[in-house]
Amino acid sequence: MAGKKKNGKVALVGAGPGDPGLMTLRGRDLVSQADCLVYDALSSPEMLTWTKPGCELVYVGKRAGSHALPQEEICRLLVDCAARHALTVRLKGGDPYVFGRGGEEAEVLAAAKVDFEVVPGISSAIAGPAFAGIPVTHRDCCSQFTVFTGHKGADSTEGLDLAGLAAVQGTKVMLMGMGRLRGNLAALVAAGQAADTPAAAIQWAATGRQRSVRATVGTLADAVEQAGISSPAVVVMGDVVNLAPQLDWYGRLPLSGQRIVITRTREQASGLAAQLRSLGADILELPTIRITDPTNRQDFAEAVVDAPHYDWLVFSSPNGVKRFFRAFFVVYEDIREIGGARIAAVGPGTAAELRKVGLMVDVMPKKAVAEELVAEFDRKADDFGGVANSTMLWVHGEKGRDVIYKELMKRQAIVDECLAYNTVPETEDPTGARARLQAEGADIITFTSSSTVKHFMALGLPLPPECRIVSIGPVTTATLAEYGLKPHAEAATHDIPSLVQAILELSKA
Repeated sequence: MAGKKKNGKVALVGAGPGDPGLMTLRGRDLVSQADCLVYDALSSPEMLTWTKPGCELVYVGKRAGSHALPQEEICRLLVDCAARHALTVRLKGGDPYVFGRGGEEAEVLAAAKVDFEVVPGISSAIAGPAFAGIPVTHRDCCSQFTVFTGHKGADSTEGLDLAGLAAVQGTKVMLMGMGRLRGNLAALVAAGQAADTPAAAIQWAATGRQRSVRATVGTLADAVEQAGISSPAVVVMGDVVNLAPQLDWYGRLPLSGQRIVITRTREQASGLAAQLRSLGADILELPTIRITDPTNRQDFAEAVVDAPHYDWLVFSSPNGVKRFFRAFFVVYEDIREIGGARIAAVGPGTAAELRKVGLMVDVMPKKAVAEELVAEFDRKADDFGGVANSTMLWVHGEKGRDVIYKELMKRQAIVDECLAYNTVPETEDPTGARARLQAEGADIITFTSSSTVKHFMALGLPLPPECRIVSIGPVTTATLAEYGLKPHAEAATHDIPSLVQAILELSKA
């Protein structure tokens, strides 16, 4: 019919088992392009931060025993979203077609003549055992493995060939069977499964929350109850379980079992989160601040246009660099149009951002604080004849300290300010990190600026008992002191690698 709105496309994307680093490149690209993201409880919360501004987020809460929407309504929702959006991504834990009911969703989309794409994900059936040191196949143990669901209908064994499962050789992996674990295992033993077969249960596999227990098929239910392990978890049975003590690489990571809170902006948190996650930490991204446009955008734009006329460009933060050059390349096509200005940066993080646009720094202190930058100007004065009568454009955020301005003006420099961004409180919490912090606590909380301290305290969230504080540097530490807090560790230099090192040393103490 003429004028009929064409449906958009739906992508059924496997989010993998938990670690966002295990998401496929295609899956991440689609999430970042999505106009609407429909996600479940098993998707890593960090993936929500990959979405573009304005993306509609729809939580459907698929987890055993707790469904925000029944499956039939989810299917109808996807068709409705396709009618309203060019691209809808249905983000599902694991793989969409491995007990993820992705086949049912695809059938409904096909019947509604909605274009769809399926992006496979790494199933917890193989990732769960792997992260617990259990290969599902091994030349010396088995050459095949079987995956089955322990949750089907009113009777968990309905539709299962129990005798066939008990008789089959190799590794057996049971998904979604924790709610009826004791009954499932008893039924397998009754059907002929050897009760002394090695078995393990892995909860929250491939995340910093991972826990596991090993026993036998006959004793695993008792071991799980004693350890307090529940859904979501993977159960694996077979001789390969005996390899876990030798191959448990994930449990030996230095930050394994440590829950760490990151208070940086969503845009900045991912780098720190990735480093800590690679060390085994359970990450709670709880951004307390958000970077926005400066209050006076016209003044900012004019300062950027005039930048090539200054003797010095002085950058106080990575955010300032990003915002400045985002605007610069709207006006100018070539970095060489920056002119002959010398470059100063307050620290290595800021210098790293400058290198991304092809600029090296002339002045940078070893310690990333404003006072040290001024002192570095004094130490290197002979290299460029001092700063007296030099024109300088100081690029920084609103509400920052004015040390650089005052001290350089005292040295008779001619300093203009370029307010490149504003820092405002983060009001959204789409990942539920605040609730998790209050319910589960944390081992370490990190603060990467005075702003993160102030805005975290403004949330009114109590620090969990025994939670230790790590500060990125002396200015942030001084702000903590204003609230009666003293960090348990401080980064040796004002950058993320040093912050990570401080966390590692603190975790050993």
